[in-house]
Amino acid sequence: MSTHGSYSMRSKASFENEAKATVKESGGGGSGGKNGKTMSSNSKENLFICFLVTLWYSSNIGVILLNKYLLSNYGFKFPIFLTMCHMSACAVLSYISIVFFKVVPQQMIKSRSQFMKIATLSLVFCASVVGGNVSLRYLAVSFNQAVGATTPFFTAVFAYLATLKREAWVTYGALVPVVAGVVIASGGEPGFHLFGFIMCLSATAARAFKSVLQGLLLSSEGEKLNSMNLLLYMSPIAILVLLPAALIMEPNVVDVTMTLARDHKSMWLLLLLNSITAYAANLTNFLVTKHTSALTLQVLGNAKGAVAVVISILLFRNPVTVVGMGGYTITVMGVAAYGETKRRFR
Repeated sequence: MSTHGSYSMRSKASFENEAKATVKESGGGGSGGKNGKTMSSNSKENLFICFLVTLWYSSNIGVILLNKYLLSNYGFKFPIFLTMCHMSACAVLSYISIVFFKVVPQQMIKSRSQFMKIATLSLVFCASVVGGNVSLRYLAVSFNQAVGATTPFFTAVFAYLATLKREAWVTYGALVPVVAGVVIASGGEPGFHLFGFIMCLSATAARAFKSVLQGLLLSSEGEKLNSMNLLLYMSPIAILVLLPAALIMEPNVVDVTMTLARDHKSMWLLLLLNSITAYAANLTNFLVTKHTSALTLQVLGNAKGAVAVVISILLFRNPVTVVGMGGYTITVMGVAAYGETKRRFR
């Protein structure tokens, strides 16, 4: 966590100033010393971005693999309670990062209306995370990632229903392989589980719905929150929802967890590591978004899913078929095409 405070304070403006300085020095025939300093600064910046991307990949893929291990291989079959652990870590670590380490300036809730909007987003966020964790009990990570890649399809559908604003036809056309790929992957998935598939699809739809809803509810300048402040306020609300839900829907969670902790000394360490990694995934996603372009983020995001699939297959040895991997590849290519058409035809 120590690196967050030292690096994340640098704003985009500082990078723009460095870029302007580079142009000015190169255009005016500046001294070799200045050019050397600029090159050194750019090298440090590039190394920092590479470091951030590595952390982003590690935390995102790590939390998925840890979730799968705990829920499917470890005997900890409590996705709601696991999500509550994640939200607890996010609440505590968000507060520490923002208030003490000043990762971002703290934004305050200004009205009851804004609070109700944040609470609504928190409920949808809970649904998406719980649904995703439930699906990991029944589906291989590789297939889970394939279904999750259809997020742009649901985002486009919800955005149209909410605003009635149409995209270019070529943009919608790019969504055809996104859906077709998942249909193909489903047919070629050896471990296909209908309930797990429904939960994964629901989680993906909820994640897309949250992004659209966030754009609608927190659109005014006075109510906009960056993702880290939004996480700070959503997490405690999520805990208040998830705690009674876990006690009601997973009534033996305490007894089983204590039993597992007695049998496996690493139980609490795994839960703690998993929860911290869940927060790190949110933090690094914010920092990578802040320090890279939208196009770079899109490419990195597509590659991240593929890396997660490969690592999960190597770790869990789940069977895969050529048809299943072909379907996933088609989906990823469709997502990439959709992102490119959105960029060109907006």
